[in-house]
Amino acid sequence: MKRGWRRKILLTVSAAACGCGGKVVTKTTQVPAARRPVAQEATREELLDRYNAFAHKLQTINATLELKPTAGSQYTGVIQEYHEVKAFLLAARPYNIRMIGQVPVVGKTVFDMASDAQTFEVSIPSKNKFLTGSVGLERPSSKPIENLRPQHLLDAVLWPEVHKEEIVLMEEFNNENARYYVLTVLRGGYTSEILRKIWFDREDLRVVRLDSYGAKGALLSDAQYGNWQPVAPGNAMEYPMQISIERPHDEYRLDLTINKIAINETLTPEQFRLEPPAGAEIVHLGENSGEKQP
Repeated sequence: MKRGWRRKILLTVSAAACGCGGKVVTKTTQVPAARRPVAQEATREELLDRYNAFAHKLQTINATLELKPTAGSQYTGVIQEYHEVKAFLLAARPYNIRMIGQVPVVGKTVFDMASDAQTFEVSIPSKNKFLTGSVGLERPSSKPIENLRPQHLLDAVLWPEVHKEEIVLMEEFNNENARYYVLTVLRGGYTSEILRKIWFDREDLRVVRLDSYGAKGALLSDAQYGNWQPVAPGNAMEYPMQISIERPHDEYRLDLTINKIAINETLTPEQFRLEPPAGAEIVHLGENSGEKQP
């Protein structure tokens, strides 16, 4: 008899501990209405119109910013963080971009780089070298920071429009932090591949992430955006003042903090022209030329 009662007691305790036969709530937290996140509704067409309207309106950028590069990854076993530099950025559709990096306070130029539809140039005064090559050049360096190219910044700061003939898929993505709409733009026909993913935060329907893909689904660029602010007092147009650009295959990341920005100013071709400094060694980089990265 005693053994039978003991067994019943143990089963009862076990059931209570496991929540069997009823709900066991340890804590209930009421989230105030003002702090509850909002998940707005939108259609694929509304999101495309919103994205394309911004991309079409944005024609040129003239910005002053702080730039912090990080090279390497956990996969290489080495992660190198570099000092922040003050940078000046010029960008104009369709393909022109230039960035000058300087040491803060003293104003000494660390790099000066530019690119257009065909070529890129990078001037490195400390090495007295001037690099030039095709924008399509893909040759990873043993030093990841040397994979930095001006054209890598272009799509991240001047978003490419989505064309009517492109196939676009829509999905929802939720996690513990936020809810998102994701538009996936495809390239090709029968053998379609991912070209781009555009992430919208459903709280305000702003773009918070832009992923660009290469052949075989390779993630080329993961750009994330935050701190959207008006570009000027009284101007309704906004721009993200925090941009993080990660290039997984090139193994570097750029964190940009924009301090000052002007949108759609007239920029001249001369502002994007980069000439080799006097006495600099000119290095022509080519996939089959056999030169080594400096």
